[in-house]
This record gives sequence, C-alpha cells and structure tokens, in this order.
Amino acid sequence: MTRGFWGLPGRTVAVRLDEPPRVFSLGVGVHGTTSAVDVFRLPDLWQLHLYRYTAELVVDGVLHVIRPGHVSLVPPGAEVRFRYRGRSEHLYAHLSLSGTGDPVTLPVVQGAGARTPALSDMLLRAIAVAPRAPRRADAEIWTALWELAGLAVPTRGGSGPHASLAAAVAYIESHLAERLLVPEVARAAGVSHNHLLRLFRAGTGTTVVAYIRQRRMERARHLLRESTLPIPAVAAAVGIDDLQAFNKACRRELGASPRAVRAGG
Repeated sequence: MTRGFWGLPGRTVAVRLDEPPRVFSLGVGVHGTTSAVDVFRLPDLWQLHLYRYTAELVVDGVLHVIRPGHVSLVPPGAEVRFRYRGRSEHLYAHLSLSGTGDPVTLPVVQGAGARTPALSDMLLRAIAVAPRAPRRADAEIWTALWELAGLAVPTRGGSGPHASLAAAVAYIESHLAERLLVPEVARAAGVSHNHLLRLFRAGTGTTVVAYIRQRRMERARHLLRESTLPIPAVAAAVGIDDLQAFNKACRRELGASPRAVRAGG
C-alpha cells in the first residue's frame, strides 16, 4: 500500500495541512488530443486535479469515473492511468506537503458539487499569480486543500463526503448576520428541505436551526469578549436585531447576559 493511504487502497488518503504546501507546477492541462491513454507516476509529489471532462481514472488499480466538477488528490508514487474521451481539460497542481498536524482523511476522488466554482476560482488565482508570487500561489492551493477537507464531511454510519452539506454550512457561515431560513439554506445547497434536515442530522448530529443558533452565539461570544463593539451592534452582527431576544439567547446558550459575557463571565 502506498504510504499516506488509509482505509481501502487507492480510495482514501490522509493529508496533514497545518502548514502550506510547496507548489512545483500548476496550470491548465489539455490531454486526449494525441493519445487516448496516459499512464504515469509522480514519485515525490502530490497531484491535485479539478476536472472539466468525463473520463476513466485508475489510481493504483482502483477505477474511478470522473466527470466535470470532480476533483482528485493523488499521493506521491501512485500510478495513475487516464482513459480520455477526446480533448480533455483540467486544472492541476503538483505539490509537496509538510507532513505536520493532525491527519485529515479525504477520498482520492470526490465531487465538488456546489463548491466547484469556488474551487475553480482558487486554482485559477493560483495559476495567475504563480509566476510573480509563488508563495501566494502556495496559499491559494492550501486554501483549496482545506476546501477539499470541508467537502469530505463524515456522516454517522459512514465516512462518505457530501458536498451539499458543505455548501449549506458555507452559506450559513456567510449569512449569520442576516435572517436565515432553512428553505433558503436548502436552495443554496441544491437539495430539498427534508433532505437538508437529514444531511445535518447525519453529518453534525444536530438540526439546521440548532447549528445556526450555535454558530451565532459562538460569534457573539467572540465579539463580546474580543471587541469593543456596542452590544446592539454585536446582536445585529449575528442576525438578532431584538436586544431582548439577544439577551435571552446569550443567557440560554452562553449561560450569562451579554454584559456578563463581556466581563468574562
């Protein structure tokens, strides 16, 4: 088994992301124009690919059918075999990882789903800045790797990723200061209301509403303790315009009034 793999050979990989990667090459790869098959290894480097085509990918003997919006992260030394269906274009980065920090287990191939445009933007920015600012390119690829880690949300009873849950969480995190309704979150994630409820229960062990409440109060605690924002402004920053409701929420979730939390209670 290739070093770095966990679980079934070729299906999951363990990465450590506490430090940024070092990117050695990245760009837009075009294949399938002169040969329908490519077989190769990168002995010392990881391969990150975001696909814009349908093809077959075999990693150390395990077959994956890749489609637009799929992403692969292949460890050093693994043999990869591509079988193309005509001209095929993908975004790629070849990189090394430091090997420090807690391991994060990812599928070798997964669908990025609703996060595909954001992931594509990260790779395109890295490609654009690499010639003049290679360390910034490293940072963009580091962000992309954490994005992949966010896609691979474990579910109870299994370890499969679900991009829709990651998309829902991303939508909630970027709209905590606004009125959040579960149907709106479901639409942003591209799933039905009931399916979103099931995803949250399986993936987080709680409901969508409880998750939103928890994240709002965590942000409120931070702003109360670390900033000088007036309490009404803190309440508005976490989507609670009514001060009485904010006071009740703080007492219920944080165990103290806003003033007491600010004082270190």
